[in-house]
Amino acid sequence: MPVRPHIENLLGKASWGYDEADPDLIASCFTEDARMSLRIGRDGDLVGPFEGRAAIRALHADSMAAQTDQRRHNLSNLWFEKESDDEAVAVTNLTLLSIENGAIRVLSSGWYRDQLVHRDGTWLIADRYVYLDLPY
Repeated sequence: MPVRPHIENLLGKASWGYDEADPDLIASCFTEDARMSLRIGRDGDLVGPFEGRAAIRALHADSMAAQTDQRRHNLSNLWFEKESDDEAVAVTNLTLLSIENGAIRVLSSGWYRDQLVHRDGTWLIADRYVYLDLPY
C-alpha cells in the first residue's frame, strides 16, 4: 500500500490544527511518547526536546495563545529519506504566512524532518525536528 498519501494527510492535518488553533488536533497527530525540537537559523540554539504528546500540545497551545494573527503553514517538496510499511522519515519544506490587519506577510521559511510510525492502522509523528530560517 502506498505510504505517501497517508503521510501527506497526516502532515496536512497537523498544519491545519495549528492554523485553526486546535492544539488537540495537533496532539492527535503525535504518538504518546513523541519528541519535538526546534532550531532557528544555522547557529541558533536547539529548543527542546519537548517530550510526550502532552508537552507538545502545551507548546502549541502556549504559542497560539500569544498570537494575534492568523497563521497558514504551507508544506511543499515532500520527500522520503526512509519509507516502509510501518516507518518513514519525511522531509518537507515550510513557508509560514501571517494574516493580520488586512495584510499577508511571510513570517519564515524552513523545513520539517518527521520520523513517522504506523501503529494500529494509523500513521503518527514519533519525532519532529523543525528548522526555521528566520525567527518570527
